[in-house]
Amino acid sequence: MTTTHVVLVSWRPGTAEEAERTVRPLVADFGRTIPDVVDVVEGPSSSPEGKEDGFDYMLVVTFASPEARDVYLDHPNHEPVKSAIGANADRVVVFDV
Repeated sequence: MTTTHVVLVSWRPGTAEEAERTVRPLVADFGRTIPDVVDVVEGPSSSPEGKEDGFDYMLVVTFASPEARDVYLDHPNHEPVKSAIGANADRVVVFDV
C-alpha cells in the first residue's frame, strides 16, 4: 500500500524565492536518490480559487509503503530540504495518508 506525504509551507516574507531555488532541485532528485519514491509533485500554488490560507508551496511525495516513507524521513538527501524549509518557513503542515 502506498503512502502519500503532503507538506504545505508558508514562507517567511522575503524568503520564498531563495528557499524554492534551494528546495526545488533537491526535491526533483528524490525519485533517483531515495529508495521507493514512486512520485514527486511540488511547487507554488497555481489555483485561481485563492483558498491557500497563506500557504505558498506544496510538496507531495508518494512512497511504495509506509516503511519507505519512514526511511525517507531520516535519509541524507531529505535533510537539506528539511533544513531549508525549516529555516525559511513561517508555518508548515505535514499530512500523511
